Amino acid sequence: MKEIVIISGPTASGKSDLAIALSKRMNGAVISADSMQVYKGMDIGTAKLKKSQMQGVEHYLIDILDPAEEFNAAIFCQMAGTCIEDLKKRSYLPIIVGGTGFYIKALLYGAPFKEGETDPKVRARYEEEGRSYGTSYLEEKLKKIDPVSAEKYTGNRKRIIRALEYHELTGRTLSEKNEEENRMPPEYDAAHFCITFPRDILYERINERVDRMFENGLCEEAGLLYENIGKMSITSRQAIGYKQLFEYFDGKITLEEAKEKIKKETRHFAKRQLTWFRNQKDIIMIERNGAEGDEETVEKMSRIIGLKDHAGKIGL
Repeated sequence: MKEIVIISGPTASGKSDLAIALSKRMNGAVISADSMQVYKGMDIGTAKLKKSQMQGVEHYLIDILDPAEEFNAAIFCQMAGTCIEDLKKRSYLPIIVGGTGFYIKALLYGAPFKEGETDPKVRARYEEEGRSYGTSYLEEKLKKIDPVSAEKYTGNRKRIIRALEYHELTGRTLSEKNEEENRMPPEYDAAHFCITFPRDILYERINERVDRMFENGLCEEAGLLYENIGKMSITSRQAIGYKQLFEYFDGKITLEEAKEKIKKETRHFAKRQLTWFRNQKDIIMIERNGAEGDEETVEKMSRIIGLKDHAGKIGL
């Protein structure tokens, strides 16, 4: 039996429903590894489950922070580690669920940055450059010193800035650091699943989900946050769905343009998530074809959890 189970994958791949079904079967509890579901008042745009949808399964690290508070991998590791130990003491199987791959990797192999490897002033300077000259400008900078990270984080301004910051402070590249971490043994004996669909099905699920979000009041929810946007943290302000609607409220784009932009950015985000997870070691890729139900997938996952050699790809 594995110490913990991880269910990761791109947005709209059905991770939450699978986690609940697996929890009910194996006496588990869910720990969210989502960088945005941790925030209160950001419910519709993060596809946060309602209490009634959790079916009595305990969920942690959801709805616990104000949007003004910062949340990062180090904070997540501390909180998630505490939850894991508590659940193990109570004989529950901790099931980590989410699409923030950076957080999951940090949980397995340690917090990503140590003292002396980060500096808010250096980061703020690069953030200002990004606002003034764009993400592509920062990418070109990173290509000159760390082409591996530049390719890996294409379009991801936050990660590009982290790589530039790390190099300036240490003189080493982030790709070198990541290569060293990949040789380290994990903190937990984990069965790590990555759930996905063929691209056309996944993108259709994303588009449909965004439509439902608007029907359920995403615009109104974003409007409430916009009233206090100055108090929001950098992390919460960048959430897909809200960020584009903030542009609409600023009069920069139309509502329809915001909606289409959300769909496009979510699809791009899902693509980056898949690239990230496929490059992780000891991961079980489960590609669903859209015809099978959750129970069939959970049945296969349940069998795999008890196996020692579980890395590979499984098609359903």
